[in-house]
Amino acid sequence: MTDGRAASLESGLLRPIQPPLDRFATKGRRIIENPELVQQQYSLRPSSLCFHLRATPTAGGGSRTMEGSGVEGIVIAGAGLAGLATALGLHRKGVRSLVLESSATLRASGFAFTTWTNAFRALDALGVGDKIREHHLLYERLLAFSASTGEPAAKLSLKMQGKSGPHEIRCVKRNFLLETLENELPEGTIRFSSKIVSIEEDGNVKLLHLSDGSTIRAKVLIGCDGVNSVVAKWLGLPKPILSGRSATRGLAEYPAGHGFGPEILQFIGQGFRSGVLPCSDTSVYWNYTWYPSPDDGDAEESVAKMRSYVVAKLRAARIPAEALDVIERSEMSDVVSSPLRFRSPLALVRGSISRGNVCVAGDAFHPTTPELGQGGCAALEDGVVLARCLSEAFLADGAEHDPGYEAVTAALEKYAEERRWRGIRLITAAYVIGFIQQSTNPVIKFLREKFLSGLLAKTMIAMADYDCGKL
Repeated sequence: MTDGRAASLESGLLRPIQPPLDRFATKGRRIIENPELVQQQYSLRPSSLCFHLRATPTAGGGSRTMEGSGVEGIVIAGAGLAGLATALGLHRKGVRSLVLESSATLRASGFAFTTWTNAFRALDALGVGDKIREHHLLYERLLAFSASTGEPAAKLSLKMQGKSGPHEIRCVKRNFLLETLENELPEGTIRFSSKIVSIEEDGNVKLLHLSDGSTIRAKVLIGCDGVNSVVAKWLGLPKPILSGRSATRGLAEYPAGHGFGPEILQFIGQGFRSGVLPCSDTSVYWNYTWYPSPDDGDAEESVAKMRSYVVAKLRAARIPAEALDVIERSEMSDVVSSPLRFRSPLALVRGSISRGNVCVAGDAFHPTTPELGQGGCAALEDGVVLARCLSEAFLADGAEHDPGYEAVTAALEKYAEERRWRGIRLITAAYVIGFIQQSTNPVIKFLREKFLSGLLAKTMIAMADYDCGKL
């Protein structure tokens, strides 16, 4: 072992990992190849290897443990929108955190998402709103068409004033937003390939057991780990419910320009809902949701079969040729479709969003169907509110300190109560809109095409007219 590696070990910056080592060759990390040998040579206790030999920043971010305690201050499970927004919000306030991401890199599943007015207020609070605006089109209108007749069912101007100012809606590439948030964080904030598999309690400290065999002690645990959240399960929240619908998505690139205007195009009816949304002058995002049936055959076996399935369904309806072209030339995910799930609103009325020094945010908290386009937006809201509440507990006289368990509990309870009813309203509205948009009932179909489409579009705008506040 080199002198440099021994010095790093003695400073407590190493952790046991498993091969292949190149997966960990990222900024701010050091590695140890044989923790058992190191334990023998340096007479370290197993607990030292378990709790102190782990990834921490070697530059820029400082140590992530509460000073002198061997316990991480704030651990965030998941480097998605909610996790990174929370970490960045805390960083802006001068509070450190450690983000554990189960995958080896940032994950940008879904390609893009509609970023409504409320999301840009959250992004502005985090200090990155203008960086996102520079690269994404501002929409001026929403056009909804009947998939049965091809006739316009609703036309809504998006150049309107809300309660807190003008509305702002863009379709933002998810990878661009995640990378923007990551780049604003100190080096070493995110630890990749670190999946929490179980949680134990040691007094007021949470023991987080990872898939690589290591353990982290956390003073605060925030679950931003998605619809299959380990943290939500620990809190006792029930599993999300299958809606009976599935969704597939893609992104098409037009190097010479696509020709679409600054507008959201929706096609509704015949049992499906589809949208075409330009992200920039050269890229267009699309989505398609439907009720799967045995008649779908093997559509979900491959990207090619799923693409053909969607195009055939849209060709059978009255969909413009330019919308079909977007799908035919697009890139799609290896996971060609995914079932749409949501958490019962009643589960959030009665359930524990936080308990003690543990809470959830994002899809771990309020998974919802996509009709409102508010899943990612609400996750950003969560991050701002959570960072604001936690920073009040972790800061005294402008400097970070070690708050007591009661102070942390009170901060997370404040967050939970502020976000509980917002989550319930979003889940409920999205489900109702999705049911109306995709129903094949003749009465609902008639009302949708004559009256309801405009009302549904206005409901989407109203749910986005929300301000989560500043940090």
